[in-house]
Amino acid sequence: MHSFRVIKFDPVEGTVSEESVRRTDVDKALLGHATYRSLGEQRLSPGEEKFEKARRTVGLWLAPLVSVVFLLLPLDMPDNQQTLAGVLLGVIILWVTEAVPIPIGGLIGVAAIVVLGVVPPDDALGPFGSSTVFTFIGAFILAQAMLKHGVARRFAFRILAMPRLGRSTTGVIVAFGLITCVLSAFVSNTATVAMLLPTALGILSVIAKLLQERGLVAADFDPLRLRVGAAIMLMLAYGASVGGLLTPVGSPPNLIGRGLIEEATGERISFAAWMGMALPVCAVMFVILAVVLLLLNRPEIKRIEGVAEYVAEQRAQMGPLSRAEKNTLIAFGITVTLWIFPGVIALVAGTESAIYTEISDRLDEGIVAVLGASLLYLLPVDWPTREFTLRWRDAAEIDWGTIVLFGTGIIFGSLLAATGLAKTIGNSASDGLGLSSGVTITIFAVLLAIIVSETTSNTASASVVVPIVIPVAVAAGVDPFVPALAATFAASFGFMLPVSTPQNAVVYGSGAVPITTMIRSGVSFDVLGAILIMVGIPVMVAAIGIGG
Repeated sequence: MHSFRVIKFDPVEGTVSEESVRRTDVDKALLGHATYRSLGEQRLSPGEEKFEKARRTVGLWLAPLVSVVFLLLPLDMPDNQQTLAGVLLGVIILWVTEAVPIPIGGLIGVAAIVVLGVVPPDDALGPFGSSTVFTFIGAFILAQAMLKHGVARRFAFRILAMPRLGRSTTGVIVAFGLITCVLSAFVSNTATVAMLLPTALGILSVIAKLLQERGLVAADFDPLRLRVGAAIMLMLAYGASVGGLLTPVGSPPNLIGRGLIEEATGERISFAAWMGMALPVCAVMFVILAVVLLLLNRPEIKRIEGVAEYVAEQRAQMGPLSRAEKNTLIAFGITVTLWIFPGVIALVAGTESAIYTEISDRLDEGIVAVLGASLLYLLPVDWPTREFTLRWRDAAEIDWGTIVLFGTGIIFGSLLAATGLAKTIGNSASDGLGLSSGVTITIFAVLLAIIVSETTSNTASASVVVPIVIPVAVAAGVDPFVPALAATFAASFGFMLPVSTPQNAVVYGSGAVPITTMIRSGVSFDVLGAILIMVGIPVMVAAIGIGG
């Protein structure tokens, strides 16, 4: 921050005084932020500080109390399942209350399941080597380069320079969401959000500076606590979840659910049939997303007056691309091309073809991400001094906390399936609710998928819930096609917590979305998304004429 002097006049005393006010360095605040900040690292109002202290204090005693009480209950279930459930309940409370930094809450849970004998340590920690974790690492390093060298700002200025759209925060947020949706239909949700995150931060930086220069915020304001920042980031995460449903290759849960449905019913879902079902549902959900998100997170400024002149001035100052920017774009372009390539093959040859299987296996998104990140350490900016596009220090500064957080989420997701806890929950709920019709089973499938997705990844949710729903439907004499398809879609609708989906974790890692804001917005979309899926999927399946 920079300090400057402010002249103040006291009309009562008739005196003039000077005081030093710290001026926020927006770029430094956004690039060098701390995601999991303690109360002492944040600038909070007295009311906010009181609430945060109470929330975190409650979590410290409530989490262990709930876990211990649950473990002592005389439940008719295997010991390892009851222990896992008790630990997971405690971890969820730690995540929601932020009694400890969220990644630490996950690590406490992982340690507890090993100490309490749920599984051996190697079995517990094995899923941490998931491809998704390496996607995070590579994508975060690429994002760091885009932020450090100014590529993200260039992309942001391009979007803000769009006719009409760039003159209002609503237009910018909606346009950015549409771009996200379209990309995530063919590129994985995680990769889409990771590649667009620097641009989102760039847009936030531009808007924050406009607010600062016009005196619409305090001189020492925190750009990470702007409502417009939360709106942009949540549009990025949620827009990717919605867009990822458009095609079978848009998200891993789609492929998992589709494969299980085809195997159980013998009914093939073509690429075109999937898009025919998904497009109306996704279109309606995007409209709801834009309206509700902007209502819950009203931007501090509606009209970005003078943005055209400001953008033109800033772009002129940036000048031509530097060597570091060119290298970053090369690495970024190669990564995105390799991410998209399997989707293009799927469009041409189909997801059942041998060539698609071969290419998608070899061009795994995690491997592509670390390959692209590695290029930043191979492309020189000054060869005589052996200076490359990034230094290791830059990689050391990426958001390792979010990587740890999502890694622990993957561990819990795999244990839900491995211990049989998910199946026990599904069967108990089915028996207790007396599910016997297609409508009730579809409602059960959607609610279970969303609930499971909130505490584990969307991929884990699809892997766990769809195999539960299919036999429940068959046992009730109901065609499992619609309930299983609804569960597949609902698996991508976990919006409340950073651990729910990789894209939630990525935007939470930006530091611009408080956990309370994500929960408040996420609850709204969980409810609206559940209703939309329950109604929309049966209608579209009937309209297209697929399924039994």
